Amino acid sequence: MNYCRHAEEALRELSEMFGAVLVMGAPQVGKTTLVNGFVGKNARLVTQDDRFQLETFFTDYTPPIFVDEIQRAPGLFPEMKLIMDREKKKGMFFLAASKKFETMNDVTESLAGQLGFLNLSGLSVREMLGVKCRAPFVPTEEYFAERGRGGQALSYDGVWQAIHRGGFPELNANPDLDRELFYDNYVLSYMERYMQSIAKAGDESKFLEFMSTVASFTGQLLNISSMARSAGVSRYTAERWLLVLAASDLFFLLQPYHNDQLKRMVKAPKVYFRDTGLAAYLTRWNTADALKSGAMAGAFFETFVIAEIAKSYTNNGILFLPLYFWRDKDGNEIALLIEDEGTLYPIEVKENADPEKSDVAKFSLLDNLTDTKRGAGGVVCMYDGLVALNGNDRAIPVSYL
Repeated sequence: MNYCRHAEEALRELSEMFGAVLVMGAPQVGKTTLVNGFVGKNARLVTQDDRFQLETFFTDYTPPIFVDEIQRAPGLFPEMKLIMDREKKKGMFFLAASKKFETMNDVTESLAGQLGFLNLSGLSVREMLGVKCRAPFVPTEEYFAERGRGGQALSYDGVWQAIHRGGFPELNANPDLDRELFYDNYVLSYMERYMQSIAKAGDESKFLEFMSTVASFTGQLLNISSMARSAGVSRYTAERWLLVLAASDLFFLLQPYHNDQLKRMVKAPKVYFRDTGLAAYLTRWNTADALKSGAMAGAFFETFVIAEIAKSYTNNGILFLPLYFWRDKDGNEIALLIEDEGTLYPIEVKENADPEKSDVAKFSLLDNLTDTKRGAGGVVCMYDGLVALNGNDRAIPVSYL
């Protein structure tokens, strides 16, 4: 089954703005398929087998050219720059990379101002269901009207199946593919891919244990010391390995919000795994039923919601997400703040289907701000309808993400 990727429109826009476009993301999220589907037969694909002839490659082939795993051939950047400087055309080169930390320095030095960036995650629920709406999630009347047109809803069990199976395209395109076998091989392939970075800091079995530890912290404040203790490694090792996981885009950090009036009471960001299926595999939740009734159900549902909202932005080519959380000195916390044109939209997350007015009571803490205003908020939950809770604050079915 082929999925229509919402990021394709952002890829098209970037190709019309820049001479080259770099698509980044974790392994196997569909970067190569996305670019191949966009450029079709018009571009020459550089494979690993072509690397031996790179010195003459640009004399043998003319743009558009697609170079996969570009971090393995940084020597191409200077030649690309010369060609773009000479031709002054857009959409000449399409690049893909699964490893940010080796790629970015070379790109910054060689292709500054000539390269557009697109961050790709696994499939969103919208893409799985074939929903055409590409709009970034924001709880406004306009968004709900657009998202609600032709929107297919997930059942309660369907949501947990999506959380448990995850968003990797291959796993979703093949329903008969064994989930455990897929993730066994994914993790093994990941370890082999990043072996050099891992081996510098410790042994591979410990790194796998550390991956599982980070997955168990999804939805929590980043606490490197606690992670290190849980995995039985030093803080120094934990810091190094977190860089490996972050660079390969397996998780992202949600920063705490603050401004001159609304002070930030915590400085640590929250950790969210990008793919709940991989996180569930690493933390050994072997079935969707066990996960939805287990101790981490709330954390996984929150991770799923935050990750889906993040995808709605990155699929539009937005690199710096306007997403935050907030916690004050009294322990009041708002799970998500979406900042849009001077307005803050507060979101709570509950894995059950019985939202109450008390769930949005904390939103009033934002009402007295003078340098920004509070917009409509809501509780993303398992309720089956979009209904008002208090004023403009609503219960928002997870299917509206």
